Amino acid sequence: MRRIIEGEPGYGKSTLTLQLSYDWCNKIQLSYLKDIDVLILLRLRQLGGVTSVYRAIKQFLLPRDSKLTESDIADIISECSSLLVILDGYDEYPQQDVHVDSDVISIIMRNMFQQFEVILTTRLSYLPKKYPAMTKRLKLTGFDDNARDQYIKKAVVGDDVTAAEKIIQRLKENPVLGDLCQVPLFFVMFAHMSHESKQFQKFNSVTSFFRYMISCFHSHMKNKMEDENVKKYDLFETEHTGLDKLAFEGLSRKDQQIVWSKHYMCERLGRDFYDQYVRIGILVEEEVLDISDDSNAIISEHIQYKTEVRFYHKLFCEWYAAHHLSEYASRDDVTFDPWEESEESEYFDSDSVNDDNDDEPGYRYNVESQTDHYLKYLDPFDLQYVYRFTCGLNRKAADKIIEYLKTREEEGKFAILCILERSGKVEDVLEDVEDLCSELIQINSGDTLLLQRSIIQLLEIATANKVSISGHSGRL
Repeated sequence: MRRIIEGEPGYGKSTLTLQLSYDWCNKIQLSYLKDIDVLILLRLRQLGGVTSVYRAIKQFLLPRDSKLTESDIADIISECSSLLVILDGYDEYPQQDVHVDSDVISIIMRNMFQQFEVILTTRLSYLPKKYPAMTKRLKLTGFDDNARDQYIKKAVVGDDVTAAEKIIQRLKENPVLGDLCQVPLFFVMFAHMSHESKQFQKFNSVTSFFRYMISCFHSHMKNKMEDENVKKYDLFETEHTGLDKLAFEGLSRKDQQIVWSKHYMCERLGRDFYDQYVRIGILVEEEVLDISDDSNAIISEHIQYKTEVRFYHKLFCEWYAAHHLSEYASRDDVTFDPWEESEESEYFDSDSVNDDNDDEPGYRYNVESQTDHYLKYLDPFDLQYVYRFTCGLNRKAADKIIEYLKTREEEGKFAILCILERSGKVEDVLEDVEDLCSELIQINSGDTLLLQRSIIQLLEIATANKVSISGHSGRL
């Protein structure tokens, strides 16, 4: 049996794989895994250059001093009567588009481990190009109202019904946060912050909510530090230009980069800054294999481990990238004209222009152009929060971004949400919302996810502000 579990970042794909592993390890009787002999959980983002599943198991799942060889592992698996392989994060698999023989692809295609169960997790837009016709697909859709209520009562307030009602009411009063808090990761943060802080404010935009959340990360760490360190930590909290630019460079590539080597990060940001953001949890380290292609290398040098770094969640990357875009877009000499397309953007991919570190892709600045090319690869469908955060951070930049979005057919309704971010006041978009609601509203299955979400959130704003909606219910 092959299953694919799909979901957007933060919807709980990796958490689900850990829960399944926990249930198996503890022999939970209600789990369908209780009779499985062996469970193998592999993080695909760690397997760059690793084509053998047996090598992956040895390098990442067994103790480094284990005497088991890859051949031993293969023999053990061949003797299993039942086995479950969980492949987590196909969207982050370095070799998904590389034409090499890989056990991972063979397992997905059922050319390997045919008799065993396999679960693959991935983001919605990163399905394997090929998979068996009988593969079952499951989609994680986030928290609905019932799931939110249950989480609050079980994990946040316990038996305190009054406290639970306050949190639920705060969320209902903030329709702007509805889409963001559909993501379990961010709803959990919202629920706990709302419960723990008596001064928890009513947020009118996702920008104000995210700004508060980032400040909570920093405040939590500063409370653990000695007094003499506070000034340095305060400086790093407000001065993050280098991180902003690095995040923007990664997201504005044709093929997004969301992982960097630790060495490169430290060179770009400085070791003190880097260490603080790792301690805070905004940046996360992970060990991966670094397999040398040097045929003259001795065995001990052929396979080494290196540390890669990513943001805790992609939305954090979008937050810092938006700071760079807002600073750039607010300049007087910058315009965004969608009708003047160019084959070259101000930032473009290059494997050779970064002279400081050959391990990282470089970016070359085109000084002849000061126009729209910054947005060439910033797809609102994939990176809507870069646009929304930018509009919430800088009004002058927001004016240019909003005008740019209004000229694009599918992004017109999304522009209304960016207007809301710009002002932080629902009243400023109510006229646009009333115009939208005065006509027949249709949400079609063929619409982009961004368009569907934008319409739904605008309807939620209309409902919260008692704006009349056309009598037609819409077509799904």
